[in-house]
Amino acid sequence: MGQRTCLYDWHVAHDARMVDFGGWDMPVQYSTIIEEHTAVRTGCGLFDVSHMGRLSFGGPDTLALIQRIQTNNAATMKDMQARYGLVCNDQGGIRDDVLVYRWPYGFAMVVNASNREKIVGWIKETKGTLNVEMQDQTLTTCMIAVQGPKSAELVRGLTEADPTKLAYYYAAPTRYAGNNCAVSRTGYTGEDGFEFMVGARFGVQLWDELLKRGAKPCGLGARDTLRLEAAMPLYGHELSEDIDPYQAGLGWAVKLDKGDFRGKEALMRRQKDATARRRVGLELEGKRIAREGAKVRSCGQDVGTVTSGTFAPTLHKTIAMAYVEPSMAQPGTQCQVDIRGSEVTAKVVPLPFYKRSK
Repeated sequence: MGQRTCLYDWHVAHDARMVDFGGWDMPVQYSTIIEEHTAVRTGCGLFDVSHMGRLSFGGPDTLALIQRIQTNNAATMKDMQARYGLVCNDQGGIRDDVLVYRWPYGFAMVVNASNREKIVGWIKETKGTLNVEMQDQTLTTCMIAVQGPKSAELVRGLTEADPTKLAYYYAAPTRYAGNNCAVSRTGYTGEDGFEFMVGARFGVQLWDELLKRGAKPCGLGARDTLRLEAAMPLYGHELSEDIDPYQAGLGWAVKLDKGDFRGKEALMRRQKDATARRRVGLELEGKRIAREGAKVRSCGQDVGTVTSGTFAPTLHKTIAMAYVEPSMAQPGTQCQVDIRGSEVTAKVVPLPFYKRSK
């Protein structure tokens, strides 16, 4: 039995198909993946993301620690801002991709569920003598994502601070039903949306209220097809300790001029490596899906490996992300993907596959 969020009983009572994900029992779908996916693209979907790790930091050396453990520059963040970053090992490989929040009184960080214990240990190792207090609030809080073009109208008036006034990638400490709450204008679907963090005992109440307002419950299956259309990398697929940010197309989240941080020296070398495979998008002919590990081929040679693939419900196309040799990374390049012994024609296309209209 895996760990369970405060919404686990609700998921089971409403016939969600439950799976293990990162050591947590999580809903993969309630109805169909396509129905839930479409709800997010056209209306508003609701996700239990309480399995994600939630860490908070306080103390006089907090900024120094945040700077040391992740690649982006937290010193230039404004209060209430959220910023994407990467935690790298000393060889420049990605240990996790994280979201950092800057509050007037400290910092917070959201990490991937499967990496939480690893990252907590890495932070403790890196902290040294710095005067910082870290709290792991994952088990005492609930995190709910509201995603889709109708999400703003649906969450208006839900908390004391109006979430719809937030700019993209900004957050606000506020109150929900008289209790402490944080809300951010962030998400992992390619749509406008909000993420709420409340005490675990208020999670079901918040979830039910969002459902009454018209949100549709969605599982990890739709979350995966949505993020894939938006070309958002998933740890364990596009990201790993063997992949560096430049290969992954995430060099924009590495600030080599901000001062010292874990992995910096290795990243300075790896940035110049013109031989490393690069993350690309592939569009395949037909409807056969290229799964993780499928080989990308050209002229009879293996030139890459698929990391994620699906039939994109919004685009009505078969898509995949893969790491390929630099010579194959240019959009328009033709290739083949080996799907269970037969080669399917594909071509490299620009990322993201899907981009919402503003």
